[in-house]
Amino acid sequence: MTQYDSVLLEEMTWPEVQEALNSGVTTAIVAVGSIEQHGPHLPLRMDTMAGDELSKRIAERLGDAVAAPTIRPGCSGHHMEFPGTITIPPETLMDTIRGYCRSLNEHGFEHIVLMPTHGGNFAPTNTVAPDIAREIEANVIALADLDEYMGLLNEGLQAADVDYDEPVSHAGATETSLVLAAEEDLVRTEEYEPGHEGPVSTARLLSDGFAAVTENGVLGNPTYAAAEAGEKAFELVAEEYADQIDAERDAV
Repeated sequence: MTQYDSVLLEEMTWPEVQEALNSGVTTAIVAVGSIEQHGPHLPLRMDTMAGDELSKRIAERLGDAVAAPTIRPGCSGHHMEFPGTITIPPETLMDTIRGYCRSLNEHGFEHIVLMPTHGGNFAPTNTVAPDIAREIEANVIALADLDEYMGLLNEGLQAADVDYDEPVSHAGATETSLVLAAEEDLVRTEEYEPGHEGPVSTARLLSDGFAAVTENGVLGNPTYAAAEAGEKAFELVAEEYADQIDAERDAV
């Protein structure tokens, strides 16, 4: 990297970015997060926090990458019945992603990774990525499979021997575990409440809104959360995504 030992693009100076590019850094990781309700016990920036942590870990794992600032807010209209949520239209999010990619491409990054960490951002990311790839020279890699992402988070619970399966989660055991691992002081453990548990249609959540399914904004049960599970989930996602990025870069 540079004499300044960080993979966080926003903490670097422009000469340090140039030095990184000159010394072989080829890849920028762009997480796409949100500012939205996460139940009575998690902060609004939960998805952004996950994006910050994952992009940093992936960049460190790759060794020739930087973590760009996580994009926020995102497409969170289905959470607007809960105060504090900030949402933008899909078109605005896609334009913001375009702006990130164009900027990073102009400065010489050869690979740009788009990584949504909020469910409402997966479809816009998958929609805009092919258009951007046709427009710029950089290789655009979209890691935007929601089922895969949620599955890896759930594997974190299992890896930590938590006896709870949470196929659909929002502020439940998996996401609460992530915040416990990253910024434990922000978790209001005294406010833990189970929410809707079991399968729920993504289409219904998007069309009717979260409040139609869960009164407290929670899907799953945060009482099963554990910092160890969050740490294992972060590592599982970072390892899997880094492997996918390497494969995509080698294929170019």
